[in-house]
Amino acid sequence: MTTHPPDEFDVPWKDILEAYFIDFLAFFLPEAYAGIDWERGFEFLDTELARITRPAKNRDRRLDKLVKVWRRGDGQELWVLIHIEIQGNRKSDFASRMYVCQYRAYDLHQKPVVGLAILADEETGWRPSEFSYELWGTTQSYRFTTVKLLDYAEADLENSTNPFAIVTLAHLHAKNTRNQPEKRYQIKWSLIRKLYKSGFNRQQVIVLFRFIDWVLHLPDKLAKQLQTEIVAFEEKQKMPYISSVERLGEKRGEKRGEKRGEKRGEARILTYQLQHRFGELPAWANEKIAKAKPPSLEKWGIRVMDAQSLEAVFADKTST
Repeated sequence: MTTHPPDEFDVPWKDILEAYFIDFLAFFLPEAYAGIDWERGFEFLDTELARITRPAKNRDRRLDKLVKVWRRGDGQELWVLIHIEIQGNRKSDFASRMYVCQYRAYDLHQKPVVGLAILADEETGWRPSEFSYELWGTTQSYRFTTVKLLDYAEADLENSTNPFAIVTLAHLHAKNTRNQPEKRYQIKWSLIRKLYKSGFNRQQVIVLFRFIDWVLHLPDKLAKQLQTEIVAFEEKQKMPYISSVERLGEKRGEKRGEKRGEKRGEARILTYQLQHRFGELPAWANEKIAKAKPPSLEKWGIRVMDAQSLEAVFADKTST
C-alpha cells in the first residue's frame, strides 16, 4: 500500500488524467469530447507548459496540463489546445492564473485555447470561472469552464461506467473521511470491490486501484488488513489483479533486501517538490531522478528549498 504525505492529491490526479485522458474529457467536458477527432490522437505539451508558466510569479502549477487535440472537420488541419487545471483548495489568484496560461499558450501557438478547471475543494461557494478588468475604455474578459466535484451526486457517480466517476467518488470520500480511519477503510474496500464489478479490464483495475490507494490512504494496521482482504477476495473471484502487482511485488523486494518501494516514494516526493518550485520537469531531470540512489534523492530534496534554478539542484558531479 502507498506511503505518502497525508491528503496529497496532485500526483494521483496527474497520473490518472494522463492514463485515461479520453475518459476524462468524456466525463468532465463532453462537448469537447464529441468535437475531437480521436483517431488523430492527442499530445501532452509538458515542455510547452513549462515554458509558458515558469516565468509566472506564482509557481503553484502542479496540476496544470496542456493538451494538443485535433478537431473534427471537413479535412482541414484544425488543432486546438486544452488547458486543464485541477485545484484542490481556494486560491485568490486562481482565475488570473488560468488567464495567464491561456494567453501565453495562445501567444506561443496562435491556436484557440480551451480552459477547463476542476475544482476539488470543499467550499461550495467558491466557483471562479472568469478573469476580467476594465479601465479607461479598455475591457479584458476571459471565461473558462468550471467543474465542481461537490456538485456530483453520489448516486449518479455510483451508476456511471466512466472511470472518472470512481475517481471522483474516491476524491470526495477522501475529503469526507479525514481523521476517520475506520470509515475510510469501509469506503475504500467498497470502492475496490466495485472495480471488479464495473467491467473494467485488468489494467484499468490496477490504475484505478492505485488512485484509490493513494487518496484514501490508511494507517499501517488497516492497510495490512485491507491487503489481506484483497488477496482473499481475488483468490475467491479468480482475478489476481491487484495482489499480483502490488502485494507480490512488495514481497519480492523485501526478500531481496531492496527498498524499491521507499525509493519510488522518495523519487515521487522529490519530483513533486521540484514541480512545485520549477514547473513541469524536462526529460533529463526525470531520467536523473529515475536512476538516482536514495542518498542522492535525499540530498537533492534538501537543496530544493534554497536552489534558485532546477539546474542548481543537480549541480554536483557526484555519480548517482
